[in-house]
Amino acid sequence: CVLCGRPDDCPKKYGEKRTYVEYDLTVHYYCLLMSSGIWQRGEEDEGVDGFLIADIRKEVNRAAKLTCNICKKKGASIGCVAPKCKRSYHFPCGVRKECIFQFMEDFRSYCWEHKPVQKLLDKESGGTSQCTICLDLVEQLPAYNVLKSPCCKNAWFHRECLQYQALSAGMFFFRCTVCNNKDKFQKEMLRMGIHIPEKDASWELEENAYQDLLQCYQHCDIKKCLCKKGRDYNEPDSKWEIKRCQYCGSRGTHLACSSMKSWEENWECMECRSIIAKSGNYSKQKKRSLATSEKTDGTTCLLEEPSPKCPRQSPGSRCSFLLQSPKIMCQNNLSPCSHLQLPASNRMTMSLSPLMSNRNWSLRKKQLKQRREVSSILKELKLQINTKTTRLNINPGNIWNSALKGFRQRNFNPTNTIEIKFTNCKNRLKTDTSASKHRFFQLLMLHLQNSSLFEGSSAKNLSLDFQAVKDNLYFEAGKMIAVSLVHGGPSPGFFSKTLFDCLVYGPENVKPALEDVADVDVAETIKMIKYANSLSSLQSTVQDCYEFLAAAGCLRPITALCDKNMLVDDLLIHHVIKRIISPLESFRQGLKTLGVLEKIHTHPDAFSSILCHKPGRLSAETLCDLFTIHSSSDVNEAEGADFWMGYLQDVESRESVVTLEDILFFATGSFSIPPIGFDPEPTIKFLHKRYPVGNRLLNCLELPITKTYEQFKNKMELAIRNRLRVESE
Repeated sequence: CVLCGRPDDCPKKYGEKRTYVEYDLTVHYYCLLMSSGIWQRGEEDEGVDGFLIADIRKEVNRAAKLTCNICKKKGASIGCVAPKCKRSYHFPCGVRKECIFQFMEDFRSYCWEHKPVQKLLDKESGGTSQCTICLDLVEQLPAYNVLKSPCCKNAWFHRECLQYQALSAGMFFFRCTVCNNKDKFQKEMLRMGIHIPEKDASWELEENAYQDLLQCYQHCDIKKCLCKKGRDYNEPDSKWEIKRCQYCGSRGTHLACSSMKSWEENWECMECRSIIAKSGNYSKQKKRSLATSEKTDGTTCLLEEPSPKCPRQSPGSRCSFLLQSPKIMCQNNLSPCSHLQLPASNRMTMSLSPLMSNRNWSLRKKQLKQRREVSSILKELKLQINTKTTRLNINPGNIWNSALKGFRQRNFNPTNTIEIKFTNCKNRLKTDTSASKHRFFQLLMLHLQNSSLFEGSSAKNLSLDFQAVKDNLYFEAGKMIAVSLVHGGPSPGFFSKTLFDCLVYGPENVKPALEDVADVDVAETIKMIKYANSLSSLQSTVQDCYEFLAAAGCLRPITALCDKNMLVDDLLIHHVIKRIISPLESFRQGLKTLGVLEKIHTHPDAFSSILCHKPGRLSAETLCDLFTIHSSSDVNEAEGADFWMGYLQDVESRESVVTLEDILFFATGSFSIPPIGFDPEPTIKFLHKRYPVGNRLLNCLELPITKTYEQFKNKMELAIRNRLRVESE
């Protein structure tokens, strides 16, 4: 290395060792980063990651005059930044002497005497504990090789363990291994000299790393397989189709090998069947099909044999889900338990058709991952919210003006807890409910979607409203959206891809499309230019639109038919982007509230799913997974859970007068699941009471215990319809 003079090639300690034959240059990346007299003056693809070759030569010459205070050799390019400290050293020497190198901002370096240290609070006693990464013992005493978590009281790490994890996880996944905090943890680790590279995690970069998860089990495990073509042979829509165990999915059988006449019959492997039998609940599982309701004389038919069935769907139909086991929490210790006691997850499982394509499953998995990622990010932002309350008095009939007044009041602070009071026409305060905040943000997002601040049909861009610019309404709109996301409200869901890209990548890097033009006359003019099929017709169209083109600053000489392409691009950029630069900047400033815009920049794919798309319709599977059942010793929750899941499927199949959205509203006061999720998380309790009750303060559904499914369904529908009618009145 031209800076430290060492031949060592250890990327984890000194950074990547790079050799440039054409420049006769070899350098360690960390030696270059931490050198005191050089800066990145070039672009990323120039020189060595932006360090120009000429600058590197100058730095080598500068360092050649300096002696290392550790090894006493020349070439010490790194100096301590502490005032009046004149120590210089090589990067490897500094590492050996336990200097601190901060891989952030100005890339400061501190010698062994002036380096930052972590302090042990008086109330914290010393001792030993486990490093939460390698699990070896570590002394609870801050030192160079031992670091303490800033967010967890008893979390200690070896420096080497932290550095290896940071290099593997990258900036986007490196966080506290105990509490999962990211911002506070990374800030402290950077201060203490841990290098966190700005890259994706190593496990995310591995090609086809999760390919095995997309494979369906295809093997016949019956003791005596009858198929002459072998146990792995699978022929769909025949007796040699392989059917997987409905519980674990990791065992299979040919239909013929288990004497099954139809694919619709469910099958359990011997292991799962023995587990269920030992738990005493095997017969309960056969009481009632959750996919269909077999009714005789108004009561639920108890199925004996075969096992519960779900109808097979055609290859092009939407895949249906067989709800099998909801989340159940034991009341005594609030830990998850399943009344089936299966080894697999006790969450609701999905019985997917083998004809469902890997592409559809991958898309579904991607959407689920994005939804969880957004929820995690917003919950992280919500940590800023304190317990101090700000009350907003809102008139539902004039939602915009009353919201604007509330957001602009002197004591409004987005980090305070927001409490909503709806006022009626006589200006009396209605009873406050937890549904009020959901309803307020829902009405506010709906108003914004249809306001003059945005234009377009479904996917909207910012419009140009001079009065709104003067009144700073674009800033307020961005602020309201940011506050809604962090405080548990809905997302707007109506941003166009162009608007979203402008927010993330900057307007100068976005190319709008014709669909972004909301003005019918302007769109028609651009179409005439775009679809002109001869030079004469193009020149004639340009002549007719002379004033419009001049006002837009898009006049250009037309000498060939291909000139229309650049003209169309100029018009689109002017009308969709340049025209609204001022509103866009104001809107961006509003979205910075509570750090939302910064997270949008960091996680564009995840936020695109909620800002540019409305949430999909609820499914029985989603609701079943959303609610956790709290069990108690005096209640048989297994049968109640069966009734609950069966009711969800009836509602999804439109065999009920209510919708899944009505059920969610009855329990939580919201017709959709907010991006951040619910707080507290929705729960279900089965109690000895006459009718269901939706406790919105706790997001809790209190459901009655009934003898038959029909009684359960009738009581659910009566209670939900009455609640909806009262609230609509």
